[in-house]
Amino acid sequence: MTAVSTMRARAARGSDTVGRSTEELREIVDNVGAELELAPAEVIVEWAVATFGDRFAITASMGDAVLSHLASKVAPGVDVVFLDTGYHFAETIGTRDAVAATLDVTLVNVTPEQTVAQQDAAYGKDLFARDPDLCCALRKVQPLAKTLANYDAWATGLRREETHNRVIAPVVGWDEKKQKVRVSPLARWSDAQVEAYIAENGVLVNPLQYDGYPSIGCWPCTQRVAEGADPRSGRWAGLNKTECGINQ
Repeated sequence: MTAVSTMRARAARGSDTVGRSTEELREIVDNVGAELELAPAEVIVEWAVATFGDRFAITASMGDAVLSHLASKVAPGVDVVFLDTGYHFAETIGTRDAVAATLDVTLVNVTPEQTVAQQDAAYGKDLFARDPDLCCALRKVQPLAKTLANYDAWATGLRREETHNRVIAPVVGWDEKKQKVRVSPLARWSDAQVEAYIAENGVLVNPLQYDGYPSIGCWPCTQRVAEGADPRSGRWAGLNKTECGINQ
């Protein structure tokens, strides 16, 4: 049975409400992690859908729609989780809406427990400028953790080439903090491979990518990057911070 037919069969009989145990999930990683390390991205996603069904999701920051596009071809209707922090650029929200409208995916829009105004009232205005770690925790890390309770595994667009902190990211690995299987189908892809996939498939790209923002986060903490500079140097510029925490 293919990954797509497996997903449809599971949908026909209803979603699984109880996931696998931690021990079972760890065993899956131990058994297939090395085997899938050199597999094509499509095969990795197909394996994940066949293994976890509707307890598998894609997470997308909407810098581009490469992973969402690839997953939609392998597993139509797959959940695509987007963290709507309340601080996104209009272009990012527009990319999210375009993905939902044009790709065969199920967009799961996740919001924090507090609106920006409620957070300002509770912690003071512009928390991102005073304590960016706490702001990220409230608006990204905690909402994602709550959402992932519905899944056994999720895929990210994490690529090793993006930052030195991600060099050791496995294609299929165990996230000790989240107690979930984390899948990185694009981990081995180079920038050239991403660009080629976008060109060949007409994939949606956030317009900010062409306006000096190669790595896009929330607008208060993202700056343009000079040509040739580290693509992530515009994230939390001037602060001792390189990650929001969801990939740590």
